[in-house]
Amino acid sequence: MKTTIDLPDDLLVKAKVIAAERRTTLRELVMEGLKRVTEAPSEVEDAQRKATLKRLLKAMQASNTESMSPLTREEIYDR
Repeated sequence: MKTTIDLPDDLLVKAKVIAAERRTTLRELVMEGLKRVTEAPSEVEDAQRKATLKRLLKAMQASNTESMSPLTREEIYDR
């Protein structure tokens, strides 16, 4: 399908240079970029998201078990 997009001049020039360096077309370069954006997240990204969520949940559980009173200066430095 043909489509028209409006790109900033400097971005278009950079993309054309990269395409020429890779000995490919601007069309192929754009398709490669769109595929990367639209494909499912990689396993590494998925694992990082899960690890971050796990740390967040652990921190939230820890804060729920502690009292909600403000920490003293000494308690802050001990942590």
